[in-house]
Formats: sequence, C-alpha cells, structure tokens
Amino acid sequence: MTEPSPGLTSGAVARRLGVAPTTLRSWDRRYGIGPTAHESGRHRRWAPGDIAVLQEMCRLTASGVPPAEAARAALAGAATAAPAAAEVPAGRTPREPSPGDVRRELRGLGRAAVRLDSEAMDELLESAVARHGLVAAWEEVMAPALHAVGRKWETSEDRYVEVEHLLSWHVSTALRRVGAAGSAGLPEAGTPPVLLACVPNEQHTLPLEALAAGLAELGVPTLMFGAAVPPEALDQAVRRTGPAAVVLWAQARSTAHHPLARHVADTSWGVRGARTRTTVLLAGPGWAGRTPGPGMLRPVGLREALSLLRGICTTARGGEGPAVPAEES
Repeated sequence: MTEPSPGLTSGAVARRLGVAPTTLRSWDRRYGIGPTAHESGRHRRWAPGDIAVLQEMCRLTASGVPPAEAARAALAGAATAAPAAAEVPAGRTPREPSPGDVRRELRGLGRAAVRLDSEAMDELLESAVARHGLVAAWEEVMAPALHAVGRKWETSEDRYVEVEHLLSWHVSTALRRVGAAGSAGLPEAGTPPVLLACVPNEQHTLPLEALAAGLAELGVPTLMFGAAVPPEALDQAVRRTGPAAVVLWAQARSTAHHPLARHVADTSWGVRGARTRTTVLLAGPGWAGRTPGPGMLRPVGLREALSLLRGICTTARGGEGPAVPAEES
C-alpha cells in the first residue's frame, strides 16, 4: 500500500489563505515561494514550513509591501526559523478541508479582500457556491465576510472602505452568476412574479440579490427594484404586476417602514368579487421586535424566505390567486 504524500495540495492552501491558485503558481515561478518537496508523478504538496513562508508573504503583501520585496523577507525569515519549523508527525497526513469546513473559506475570503485580490475573491466565491450551495455559501461565507469587513471599517477610522466596496462588488457578481445560471430554464406558466425592493432610505441590496439568485434556481420569476424604492413607485409596481409576494428589505430599525408594509399588504387588484392581495415578507433585521400584521410574514434567513416564497408561488400557480383573497367591504 502506497503511503500518501504529506502536506496540503495547492488547491487546499489556496482555499485556506485566500490566494488564487494562479497567484501561487506565479509566486513560485517568480520568487521561489512554493512547495519544497516534489515526487515524480505526484501533485506537489505544501509542508508546514512552506505554508509558513506563504502566510508571511500574504501578510506582507496585504500591508502594502511590493511582492518581490515581500518574497525576499518571507524567505529570509524562513531560513532563520528553519530549525524550529513544525514537522508533520510520522504516519500522519494533514487532511484537506471537508466540504463543511466553511470557516477556513471565510478566513481566506477575508484575507483576499484585504489584499484587494480580485482573482482570488472570484475563485473563492465560486468554489464556496459549488461546494456548499447558494444558501450555505451566503449565510456562512459571503454575509459573515461582509460583516467582518464592515466591522473592521467601523473601528479603523474609515480605513478599509475600498476593501468593503470591492468585496461587495465581487459578492454581487457571484450572486448574479448564480441567478443567471438558474434562470436558464423558463418558469412554469402562470407563475406571478415575486417583487423584491428595499424600503425607502435603505441602500443594502446584497441580501435581496442573494434571494433573487435562490428564486432563480427554483424557477420563480422575480422583479428586482433594488435600493431605496420610493413608496409611490412601489405602489404602482404592485398594482401593475399583481405579484405573488412582495419582499421588503430593511437592514436597520431606522429604515423599517411599517406604514408602507401595511399599505402594500392592504393593496388589492382584480375584478370586484374576486379581488386579491399580495403576501408581504418583512426581510432583514430592521423589522425585528414587532409582530407582523395580517398578510405579512417575517422569515429568519435566506433558507426560510426561499421556502416560504416557493410555497406561495406554488399556491398561486395552482390558480388560488397571487397570494391572499381580499375581503370585500
């Protein structure tokens, strides 16, 4: 029986540190920062000492040191620390991350964002969705990374603004890719759309983009109106489209607009005697603390929102009306 090669593969190291595999190959070719051991016919493996050099290279480049200078410093530091370098215990092989180990991917994405490494962010986001699915990738990798960068910005006197903007753009791009792939199949006939909108004064659209991507995967048509939708525009959109449901996102209690939500839930359309209303989903932490009124639901997280909307749209497609029958006065 052949003994497995010690160390981690380049793909595992890339996921752990948030470095694109192409960046690893480039650093190896240009600066000699790569796996020191190689067996003919086998993939190259990174030993603990190799990874330590790479971690120092990442730390230095993230702080603004030019790559060539960072490589010299990282290699010089490894040479002086070589006697104390950790060794792989005999008979043991470091395991690659399991598919459920999203914490490592989260750290890698955060490091890539701080380095402004667009290529690495794209690869890590695509890998997270492919390995874990959209919901887990959003809830356990994308959203926590965005929150971590936001906290870093808030506590660093407006530093890292560029990091937050770049990460947001790449998360949005990844979500749109998922949505585009999911919408390749046509929705079933007779399915009214789900209308997605931020309340007035609310600019956070990424959670709605994640929801739109998930609905596309389910074959549910959506209308995305984005950030800070004026009440009059939202009212007209509801009356003109007769949606199965309206999702209103509020990030903070200061932006949650309860009278608007009540107005949308009370809006009815159709011929007299068969008028209908939509179901309103109050999405986001801004709605917490109050019990939803009639015709309104408050899902907790992306998974529950997708489940609720799938059920609502299935009911509407079955001919039971877009959402809820309206009481005639």
